[in-house]
Amino acid sequence: MGMTDFLFTSESVTEGHPDKVADQISDAVLDAIIAEDPKGRVACETLVTTGLAMIAGEITTSTYVHIPDIVRETIKEIGYNDSAMGFDWETCAVVTSIDRQSPD
Repeated sequence: MGMTDFLFTSESVTEGHPDKVADQISDAVLDAIIAEDPKGRVACETLVTTGLAMIAGEITTSTYVHIPDIVRETIKEIGYNDSAMGFDWETCAVVTSIDRQSPD
């Protein structure tokens, strides 16, 4: 390819795709914290795979939210409610690894 040529690629995923599920979970955690602590800071990522949702990152807040409950409720709202799907809100493992953010 010459200097004026380039290759453009992109990925588009649909509703229910693990990337979309992960984004919705991360958004739900952020929303729950900001609802109680508008000055809260959230930098967390979510990974979703067969039978597992993992949330990791850093959160600084004056409130407490029970992240596993938020994860499960979000998965339920999306519609993963049957273990035959390989992933459902009642039986999936939820792993959290959350630290406090540095003051700066």
